[in-house]
Amino acid sequence: MHVTRTRPAVEVSADGVGVVSHAGLRLLADLADRTTLTAQLSAVFAARTAPQTAHDPGRVLTDLAVMIADGGECISDIATLADQPGVFGPVASDTTCWRVLDAVTAQDLGAVDAARAAAREVAWAQRGEATGTVLPASLVAGARLLARDGRPVLVIDEDATLVIAHSDKDQAAATFKRSWGFHPVLAFCDNTNEALTGMLRPGNAGSNTAVDHIAVIDAALAQIPAEHRHGYPILIRFDGAGASKALLAHLHSLRDQGVDSEFSVGWAVGAREHAAIAQLPETAWTPAIDGDGDPRDGAGVLELTGMFATGALRDYPAGMRVIARRERPHPGAQLDLIEERDGWRYTCFATDTQTGQLAWLDARHRAHARVEDRIRCGKDTGLNRMPSKRFAINQAWLACVLTAIDLIAWTQTILLHDEPALAKAEPKALRYRLLHTAARLVRGGRRLRLRLDRTWRWAPALARAFHRLATLPTPLT
Repeated sequence: MHVTRTRPAVEVSADGVGVVSHAGLRLLADLADRTTLTAQLSAVFAARTAPQTAHDPGRVLTDLAVMIADGGECISDIATLADQPGVFGPVASDTTCWRVLDAVTAQDLGAVDAARAAAREVAWAQRGEATGTVLPASLVAGARLLARDGRPVLVIDEDATLVIAHSDKDQAAATFKRSWGFHPVLAFCDNTNEALTGMLRPGNAGSNTAVDHIAVIDAALAQIPAEHRHGYPILIRFDGAGASKALLAHLHSLRDQGVDSEFSVGWAVGAREHAAIAQLPETAWTPAIDGDGDPRDGAGVLELTGMFATGALRDYPAGMRVIARRERPHPGAQLDLIEERDGWRYTCFATDTQTGQLAWLDARHRAHARVEDRIRCGKDTGLNRMPSKRFAINQAWLACVLTAIDLIAWTQTILLHDEPALAKAEPKALRYRLLHTAARLVRGGRRLRLRLDRTWRWAPALARAFHRLATLPTPLT
């Protein structure tokens, strides 16, 4: 048997010509143009140019989002694009990027949100043309989450997270976990992994501040194309921080605004809930199911709604139900005294959904945990590093981060939907396989060609994505 122990000898020099790095990143840059995102952002700043530069501020924000999607962690990483004008065209310097971010006002941020929403509407229509499915179905217990009429349910997951600040930054503060930094609230579309909106908050902002959650969910709904916001069933999920009376009342009132919505929100377990559980016989528990729809070992669910004292739920939305779940605690789980005594870990959630088996409703709520993966990937896409001491600049950076997450999601659901491994890859893997691909830049016949290395395993998939991008329809202007 031949055993390979050596590599071929090579001589290294830094004088290559016509070779480009991060060639796959051009796919995201072109997608931003094709979905009208670049044009929409440019229109926000059409009345002015960036200070002391001829660069279009909207294009600068797009380039920053593309850079962040590529794994950039600071504004100076824009050099990855700026140093390759043959592929990416004229790109602003890091100094200009700083100036553009510094010039973004609160009013501009609102206009940027509107620009993102307009581009999202185009992207969703393009997804329908390219894949035959405008809105992929969310999954619950291994099955597609569909309404009775067969339409997919649009799922919005909202959650807060902590972003650590390693230097003195405006509005950074002590967090409830005794760290220092920020406490943003984010909302994602579970169907597509798109980042709908986000609110940057000081580290000491409350977890269950109803006014913040209401503002975020309203902003998230504004990101949904009107046809789907008012024509599709919507499920809004929160963890336990969302169980405030004001927020639940607001979620319930969305129906009065023409939004066919339901909620599924974590519910705190206290003495009242333990007392209600204690009143029910062991036979009241029905088996719970896991994420694949199979029975969950030892776990059970039951409904507590009718077990509370008269009037206990008076201030909550009419028809709201409270459902409890129990399972054996995993190692390291934090238990209260009652849980330590009887050996079960209890959780509850509230919902205004009136139909469906308890086990299925429980599995539907537990699928909210996927938002933690979305946030983790977001932290690998610029969210974990606020670049400036100034809070306003960090807010503008967050807008670029949300745009970067969207570009990745659109790439995977529109251009890579028939490449399963790439369509489901997390950002780090997608960068390794596609975005950081090297290529040769060739000019000839009045055309510019990117020639991908034919030995690179994912080169054919990347080429197919570029070809599909070129065929996407764009709105008439």
